[in-house]
Amino acid sequence: MFAPLTDALAGLSAIEATVGLLLVSLLAAVALEFVVLRAARRYVVHTDSTYDDIVFSELRLPLVVTAALTGVLLLTQVPAVRNSTVFSAQLLRNFFGRPSLSLIVLVWAYAANRVVNRLVEEVNDRGGRFDFAPVFSNVWTLVVLLGGAATLLWLWEIEITPLLGAAGVAGIAVGFAAKDTVANFFGGIALYFDDTYKLGDCIVLDDGTSGSVVKVGIRSTTLLTRDELMVTVPNSVLNAAKITNESAPQRRRRIRVPLGVAYGTDVDDFEALAIEVAEAESLVLDSPKPRMRFRRFGSSALEYELLCWVAAPTRRRRAQHELNRALYMAVTDAEIEIPYPKRDVTFSTAASEPDAGSVVSVRDDGHVRADETTRVEAERPGDTD
Repeated sequence: MFAPLTDALAGLSAIEATVGLLLVSLLAAVALEFVVLRAARRYVVHTDSTYDDIVFSELRLPLVVTAALTGVLLLTQVPAVRNSTVFSAQLLRNFFGRPSLSLIVLVWAYAANRVVNRLVEEVNDRGGRFDFAPVFSNVWTLVVLLGGAATLLWLWEIEITPLLGAAGVAGIAVGFAAKDTVANFFGGIALYFDDTYKLGDCIVLDDGTSGSVVKVGIRSTTLLTRDELMVTVPNSVLNAAKITNESAPQRRRRIRVPLGVAYGTDVDDFEALAIEVAEAESLVLDSPKPRMRFRRFGSSALEYELLCWVAAPTRRRRAQHELNRALYMAVTDAEIEIPYPKRDVTFSTAASEPDAGSVVSVRDDGHVRADETTRVEAERPGDTD
Protein backbone atom coordinates (compact mmCIF):
# COMPACT_ATOMS: atom_id res chain seq x y z
CA MET A 1 0.00 0.00 0.00
CA PHE A 2 2.83 2.37 0.89
CA ALA A 3 5.34 0.95 -1.64
CA PRO A 4 5.28 3.96 -4.04
CA LEU A 5 5.92 6.35 -1.18
CA THR A 6 8.74 4.29 0.30
CA ASP A 7 10.38 3.88 -3.10
CA ALA A 8 10.29 7.65 -3.60
CA LEU A 9 12.01 8.19 -0.24
CA ALA A 10 14.62 5.49 -0.73
CA GLY A 11 17.16 7.82 -2.41
CA LEU A 12 16.77 10.66 0.09
CA SER A 13 18.77 11.35 3.18
CA ALA A 14 17.34 10.71 6.62
CA ILE A 15 16.44 14.35 7.23
CA GLU A 16 15.01 14.79 3.74
CA ALA A 17 12.96 11.60 4.05
CA THR A 18 11.58 12.63 7.41
CA VAL A 19 10.72 16.16 6.30
CA GLY A 20 9.28 14.92 3.03
CA LEU A 21 7.12 12.33 4.68
CA LEU A 22 5.75 14.75 7.27
CA LEU A 23 5.13 17.32 4.54
CA VAL A 24 3.19 14.80 2.49
CA SER A 25 1.05 13.94 5.52
CA LEU A 26 0.37 17.59 6.22
CA LEU A 27 -0.59 18.24 2.60
CA ALA A 28 -2.88 15.20 2.67
CA ALA A 29 -4.63 16.54 5.78
CA VAL A 30 -5.06 19.99 4.21
CA ALA A 31 -6.38 18.49 0.97
CA LEU A 32 -8.81 16.31 2.95
CA GLU A 33 -10.06 19.31 4.95
CA PHE A 34 -10.43 21.89 2.18
CA VAL A 35 -11.24 19.72 -0.83
CA VAL A 36 -12.79 16.37 0.04
CA LEU A 37 -14.65 17.34 3.19
CA ARG A 38 -15.91 20.64 1.79
CA ALA A 39 -17.33 18.83 -1.23
CA ALA A 40 -19.01 16.33 1.08
CA ARG A 41 -20.31 19.19 3.20
CA ARG A 42 -22.03 20.79 0.22
CA TYR A 43 -23.81 17.52 -0.44
CA VAL A 44 -24.82 16.94 3.18
CA VAL A 45 -26.39 20.38 3.73
CA HIS A 46 -28.89 19.74 0.92
CA THR A 47 -30.37 16.61 2.49
CA ASP A 48 -33.51 16.72 4.60
CA SER A 49 -32.12 14.65 7.47
CA THR A 50 -30.02 16.16 10.24
CA TYR A 51 -28.45 12.86 11.17
CA ASP A 52 -25.92 12.99 8.34
CA ASP A 53 -24.99 16.52 9.42
CA ILE A 54 -24.23 15.22 12.90
CA VAL A 55 -22.12 12.32 11.63
CA PHE A 56 -20.22 14.53 9.19
CA SER A 57 -19.46 17.28 11.72
CA GLU A 58 -18.22 14.82 14.35
CA LEU A 59 -16.09 12.68 12.01
CA ARG A 60 -14.36 15.59 10.31
CA LEU A 61 -11.76 16.09 13.05
CA PRO A 62 -10.68 12.44 13.41
CA LEU A 63 -10.34 12.13 9.63
CA VAL A 64 -8.07 15.15 9.43
CA VAL A 65 -6.03 14.11 12.46
CA THR A 66 -5.62 10.59 11.07
CA ALA A 67 -4.40 11.95 7.75
CA ALA A 68 -1.97 14.31 9.48
CA LEU A 69 -0.52 11.56 11.68
CA THR A 70 -0.25 8.97 8.94
CA GLY A 71 3.23 10.20 8.07
CA VAL A 72 4.35 9.82 11.67
CA LEU A 73 3.03 6.26 11.74
CA LEU A 74 4.87 5.50 8.52
CA LEU A 75 8.11 6.49 10.20
CA THR A 76 7.71 3.54 12.55
CA GLN A 77 5.65 1.00 10.61
CA VAL A 78 7.27 0.90 7.13
CA PRO A 79 10.82 -0.52 7.27
CA ALA A 80 12.15 1.48 4.30
CA VAL A 81 10.98 4.77 5.79
CA ARG A 82 12.06 3.81 9.30
CA ASN A 83 15.60 3.13 8.14
CA SER A 84 15.75 6.55 6.41
CA THR A 85 15.07 8.56 9.59
CA VAL A 86 17.50 10.00 12.10
CA PHE A 87 15.98 8.04 15.00
CA SER A 88 16.40 4.43 16.04
CA ALA A 89 13.53 1.98 15.62
CA GLN A 90 12.89 1.69 19.35
CA LEU A 91 12.96 5.46 19.82
CA LEU A 92 10.58 5.97 16.92
CA ARG A 93 8.17 3.41 18.32
CA ASN A 94 8.15 4.85 21.84
CA PHE A 95 8.15 8.57 21.08
CA PHE A 96 6.38 8.77 17.72
CA GLY A 97 4.55 5.60 16.75
CA ARG A 98 2.76 4.75 19.95
CA PRO A 99 1.86 8.35 20.92
CA SER A 100 0.57 9.04 17.41
CA LEU A 101 -1.50 5.88 17.33
CA SER A 102 -2.76 6.58 20.86
CA LEU A 103 -3.83 10.06 19.80
CA ILE A 104 -5.70 8.61 16.83
CA VAL A 105 -7.47 6.11 19.11
CA LEU A 106 -8.49 8.87 21.53
CA VAL A 107 -9.76 11.13 18.77
CA TRP A 108 -11.83 8.39 17.17
CA ALA A 109 -13.20 7.23 20.55
CA TYR A 110 -14.25 10.78 21.36
CA ALA A 111 -15.86 11.18 17.96
CA ALA A 112 -17.73 7.87 18.23
CA ASN A 113 -19.06 8.86 21.63
CA ARG A 114 -20.12 12.30 20.39
CA VAL A 115 -21.91 10.86 17.37
CA VAL A 116 -24.06 8.52 19.46
CA ASN A 117 -24.81 11.15 22.10
CA ARG A 118 -25.88 13.74 19.56
CA LEU A 119 -28.00 11.26 17.63
CA VAL A 120 -29.80 10.27 20.83
CA GLU A 121 -30.39 13.93 21.67
CA GLU A 122 -31.80 14.51 18.20
CA VAL A 123 -34.14 11.54 18.53
CA ASN A 124 -35.34 12.77 21.93
CA ASP A 125 -35.95 16.29 20.60
CA ARG A 126 -38.18 14.80 17.93
CA GLY A 127 -40.33 13.03 20.49
CA GLY A 128 -38.70 9.71 21.21
CA ARG A 129 -40.70 6.88 22.72
CA PHE A 130 -38.81 6.81 26.00
CA ASP A 131 -37.19 9.46 28.07
CA PHE A 132 -34.74 6.85 29.35
CA ALA A 133 -33.17 6.69 25.86
CA PRO A 134 -30.23 8.82 27.14
CA VAL A 135 -29.25 5.83 29.24
CA PHE A 136 -27.96 4.34 26.02
CA SER A 137 -25.68 7.34 25.70
CA ASN A 138 -24.30 6.57 29.15
CA VAL A 139 -23.88 2.89 28.33
CA TRP A 140 -22.20 3.74 25.04
CA THR A 141 -19.89 6.21 26.78
CA LEU A 142 -18.91 3.50 29.24
CA VAL A 143 -18.28 1.01 26.42
CA VAL A 144 -16.17 3.53 24.48
CA LEU A 145 -14.24 4.44 27.62
CA LEU A 146 -13.46 0.83 28.49
CA GLY A 147 -12.69 -0.07 24.89
CA GLY A 148 -10.40 2.92 24.43
CA ALA A 149 -8.60 2.23 27.71
CA ALA A 150 -8.10 -1.45 26.81
CA THR A 151 -6.79 -0.47 23.37
CA LEU A 152 -4.30 2.01 24.82
CA LEU A 153 -3.08 -0.54 27.35
CA TRP A 154 -2.60 -3.05 24.55
CA LEU A 155 -0.71 -0.51 22.43
CA TRP A 156 1.69 0.24 25.28
CA GLU A 157 2.04 -3.49 26.02
CA ILE A 158 0.66 -3.24 29.54
CA GLU A 159 -0.64 -6.52 30.95
CA ILE A 160 -4.38 -6.21 31.52
CA THR A 161 -5.16 -9.76 32.69
CA PRO A 162 -5.01 -8.84 36.41
CA LEU A 163 -7.25 -5.87 35.73
CA LEU A 164 -9.76 -8.07 33.96
CA GLY A 165 -9.77 -10.49 36.88
CA ALA A 166 -10.32 -7.70 39.38
CA ALA A 167 -13.06 -6.24 37.21
CA GLY A 168 -14.80 -9.63 37.08
CA VAL A 169 -14.77 -9.99 40.86
CA ALA A 170 -16.00 -6.42 41.29
CA GLY A 171 -18.74 -7.03 38.74
CA ILE A 172 -19.98 -10.10 40.61
CA ALA A 173 -20.03 -8.18 43.89
CA VAL A 174 -21.90 -5.26 42.34
CA GLY A 175 -24.33 -7.65 40.67
CA PHE A 176 -25.32 -9.27 43.96
CA ALA A 177 -25.50 -5.95 45.81
CA ALA A 178 -27.62 -4.22 43.20
CA LYS A 179 -29.52 -7.12 41.64
CA ASP A 180 -32.87 -5.29 41.83
CA THR A 181 -31.43 -2.21 40.14
CA VAL A 182 -29.81 -4.37 37.46
CA ALA A 183 -33.06 -6.27 36.94
CA ASN A 184 -34.97 -3.01 36.57
CA PHE A 185 -32.39 -1.63 34.17
CA PHE A 186 -32.46 -4.64 31.85
CA GLY A 187 -36.24 -4.83 32.25
CA GLY A 188 -36.48 -1.27 30.93
CA ILE A 189 -34.24 -2.14 27.99
CA ALA A 190 -36.41 -5.18 27.20
CA LEU A 191 -39.55 -3.01 27.30
CA TYR A 192 -37.86 -0.52 24.96
CA PHE A 193 -36.95 -3.09 22.33
CA ASP A 194 -40.27 -4.94 22.66
CA ASP A 195 -42.06 -1.64 21.98
CA THR A 196 -44.54 -2.47 24.73
CA TYR A 197 -45.59 1.15 25.23
CA LYS A 198 -44.38 4.69 24.80
CA LEU A 199 -44.85 7.99 26.54
CA GLY A 200 -48.49 9.07 26.62
CA ASP A 201 -49.92 5.57 26.15
CA CYS A 202 -52.74 4.37 28.39
CA ILE A 203 -51.87 0.97 29.84
CA VAL A 204 -53.60 -1.45 32.20
CA LEU A 205 -51.62 -3.94 34.30
CA ASP A 206 -52.81 -7.41 35.22
CA ASP A 207 -53.41 -6.27 38.81
CA GLY A 208 -55.88 -3.61 37.62
CA THR A 209 -53.54 -0.61 37.85
CA SER A 210 -54.13 1.72 34.92
CA GLY A 211 -52.93 5.13 33.80
CA SER A 212 -51.03 7.13 31.21
CA VAL A 213 -47.28 6.64 30.90
CA VAL A 214 -45.66 9.94 31.86
CA LYS A 215 -42.09 8.83 32.54
CA VAL A 216 -39.96 5.80 31.78
CA GLY A 217 -36.73 5.88 33.72
CA ILE A 218 -33.78 3.57 34.21
CA ARG A 219 -35.32 1.92 37.26
CA SER A 220 -39.07 2.39 36.98
CA THR A 221 -42.03 3.62 34.95
CA THR A 222 -44.39 6.29 36.27
CA LEU A 223 -48.11 6.22 35.51
CA LEU A 224 -50.63 9.03 35.96
CA THR A 225 -54.01 7.63 36.94
CA ARG A 226 -57.37 9.23 36.22
CA ASP A 227 -57.44 10.32 39.85
CA GLU A 228 -54.23 12.28 39.09
CA LEU A 229 -52.13 10.02 41.27
CA MET A 230 -48.56 9.15 40.33
CA VAL A 231 -47.92 5.40 40.46
CA THR A 232 -44.32 4.21 40.15
CA VAL A 233 -43.87 0.63 38.94
CA PRO A 234 -40.44 -1.07 38.77
CA ASN A 235 -39.44 -2.02 35.24
CA SER A 236 -38.71 -5.59 36.29
CA VAL A 237 -42.33 -5.92 37.45
CA LEU A 238 -43.62 -4.49 34.19
CA ASN A 239 -41.38 -6.81 32.22
CA ALA A 240 -42.96 -9.82 33.94
CA ALA A 241 -46.55 -8.51 34.02
CA LYS A 242 -49.34 -8.77 31.48
CA ILE A 243 -49.81 -5.28 30.04
CA THR A 244 -52.79 -4.10 28.00
CA ASN A 245 -51.88 -1.08 25.90
CA GLU A 246 -55.11 0.73 25.17
CA SER A 247 -53.35 3.22 22.90
CA ALA A 248 -51.93 0.71 20.43
CA PRO A 249 -51.99 -0.08 17.61
CA GLN A 250 -54.49 2.79 17.27
CA ARG A 251 -55.63 5.31 19.85
CA ARG A 252 -59.33 4.97 19.03
CA ARG A 253 -61.26 2.61 21.27
CA ARG A 254 -64.65 0.97 21.19
CA ILE A 255 -67.09 1.39 24.04
CA ARG A 256 -70.01 -0.85 24.95
CA VAL A 257 -73.13 0.63 26.48
CA PRO A 258 -75.51 -2.10 27.81
CA LEU A 259 -79.23 -1.35 27.77
CA GLY A 260 -82.30 -3.48 28.36
CA VAL A 261 -85.88 -2.86 27.22
CA ALA A 262 -89.10 -4.55 28.15
CA TYR A 263 -90.53 -7.48 26.26
CA GLY A 264 -92.98 -6.31 23.63
CA THR A 265 -90.89 -3.30 22.62
CA ASP A 266 -90.66 -2.58 18.89
CA VAL A 267 -87.00 -3.55 18.42
CA ASP A 268 -86.68 -1.76 15.06
CA ASP A 269 -87.77 1.57 16.49
CA PHE A 270 -85.63 1.09 19.58
CA GLU A 271 -82.49 0.23 17.60
CA ALA A 272 -82.98 3.20 15.29
CA LEU A 273 -83.48 5.50 18.27
CA ALA A 274 -80.29 4.29 19.98
CA ILE A 275 -78.25 4.70 16.77
CA GLU A 276 -79.62 8.22 16.37
CA VAL A 277 -78.57 9.08 19.92
CA ALA A 278 -75.05 7.73 19.35
CA GLU A 279 -74.64 9.62 16.07
CA ALA A 280 -75.69 12.85 17.76
CA GLU A 281 -73.00 12.55 20.45
CA SER A 282 -69.92 14.63 19.58
CA LEU A 283 -67.49 12.28 21.36
CA VAL A 284 -68.53 9.34 19.18
CA LEU A 285 -66.65 8.87 15.90
CA ASP A 286 -68.56 8.79 12.63
CA SER A 287 -66.44 5.91 11.39
CA PRO A 288 -66.78 3.09 12.27
CA LYS A 289 -70.48 3.77 12.54
CA PRO A 290 -72.36 3.05 15.79
CA ARG A 291 -74.40 -0.13 15.83
CA MET A 292 -76.79 -2.00 18.09
CA ARG A 293 -76.40 -5.66 18.99
CA PHE A 294 -79.16 -7.83 20.51
CA ARG A 295 -77.17 -9.96 22.93
CA ARG A 296 -79.66 -12.17 24.76
CA PHE A 297 -83.19 -12.74 26.03
CA GLY A 298 -82.84 -11.72 29.64
CA SER A 299 -85.02 -12.84 32.52
CA SER A 300 -86.89 -9.54 32.54
CA ALA A 301 -85.58 -7.59 29.52
CA LEU A 302 -84.29 -7.75 25.97
CA GLU A 303 -80.58 -7.12 26.57
CA TYR A 304 -78.81 -4.92 24.01
CA GLU A 305 -75.36 -3.37 23.61
CA LEU A 306 -74.67 -0.10 21.83
CA LEU A 307 -71.25 -0.34 20.19
CA CYS A 308 -69.45 2.82 19.09
CA TRP A 309 -65.94 4.28 18.89
CA VAL A 310 -64.17 7.23 20.51
CA ALA A 311 -60.93 8.93 19.49
CA ALA A 312 -58.87 8.03 22.57
CA PRO A 313 -59.06 5.73 25.61
CA THR A 314 -59.32 8.72 27.93
CA ARG A 315 -62.66 9.67 26.34
CA ARG A 316 -64.42 6.36 26.92
CA ARG A 317 -65.89 7.06 30.34
CA ARG A 318 -66.98 10.55 29.42
CA ALA A 319 -68.62 9.26 26.25
CA GLN A 320 -70.34 6.45 28.15
CA HIS A 321 -71.69 8.99 30.65
CA GLU A 322 -73.11 11.19 27.91
CA LEU A 323 -74.60 8.24 26.04
CA ASN A 324 -76.26 6.87 29.16
CA ARG A 325 -77.87 10.24 29.83
CA ALA A 326 -78.98 10.71 26.25
CA LEU A 327 -80.34 7.16 25.94
CA TYR A 328 -82.30 7.45 29.16
CA MET A 329 -83.94 10.70 28.08
CA ALA A 330 -84.61 9.36 24.57
CA VAL A 331 -86.32 6.14 25.67
CA THR A 332 -88.26 8.04 28.30
CA ASP A 333 -89.57 10.49 25.71
CA ALA A 334 -90.39 7.58 23.39
CA GLU A 335 -92.24 5.83 26.24
CA ILE A 336 -90.04 2.75 25.94
CA GLU A 337 -89.95 0.85 29.21
CA ILE A 338 -86.66 -0.01 30.87
CA PRO A 339 -87.60 -2.93 33.16
CA TYR A 340 -86.17 -3.40 36.61
CA PRO A 341 -86.52 -6.16 39.21
CA LYS A 342 -89.68 -6.11 41.31
CA ARG A 343 -90.19 -7.72 44.69
CA ASP A 344 -93.37 -8.81 46.44
CA VAL A 345 -93.21 -8.95 50.22
CA THR A 346 -95.85 -11.06 52.05
CA PHE A 347 -96.37 -10.97 55.81
CA SER A 348 -98.01 -13.88 57.63
CA THR A 349 -98.34 -14.95 61.26
CA ALA A 350 -97.50 -18.42 62.51
CA ALA A 351 -100.46 -19.26 64.76
CA SER A 352 -99.00 -22.53 66.04
CA GLU A 353 -96.22 -20.79 67.91
CA PRO A 354 -97.49 -18.00 70.10
CA ASP A 355 -94.06 -16.61 70.76
CA ALA A 356 -93.19 -16.30 67.09
CA GLY A 357 -93.31 -13.10 65.19
CA SER A 358 -93.95 -12.42 61.51
CA VAL A 359 -92.87 -14.72 58.69
CA VAL A 360 -91.65 -12.84 55.60
CA SER A 361 -91.74 -14.43 52.16
CA VAL A 362 -89.92 -12.55 49.47
CA ARG A 363 -90.55 -13.20 45.79
CA ASP A 364 -88.24 -11.58 43.26
CA ASP A 365 -90.02 -11.31 39.91
CA GLY A 366 -87.82 -12.02 36.95
CA HIS A 367 -84.89 -13.16 39.07
CA VAL A 368 -84.23 -15.75 41.73
CA ARG A 369 -87.45 -16.80 43.47
CA ALA A 370 -86.68 -16.95 47.15
CA ASP A 371 -88.84 -19.07 49.49
CA GLU A 372 -86.99 -17.99 52.59
CA THR A 373 -88.71 -17.40 55.94
CA THR A 374 -87.38 -15.15 58.63
CA ARG A 375 -88.54 -15.77 62.16
CA VAL A 376 -88.59 -12.69 64.38
CA GLU A 377 -89.19 -13.06 68.08
CA ALA A 378 -91.97 -10.77 69.33
CA GLU A 379 -91.59 -8.83 72.50
CA ARG A 380 -93.53 -10.64 75.18
CA PRO A 381 -95.78 -8.68 77.48
CA GLY A 382 -94.13 -7.95 80.72
CA ASP A 383 -90.59 -8.32 79.39
CA THR A 384 -88.32 -5.57 80.57
CA ASP A 385 -84.79 -4.61 79.82
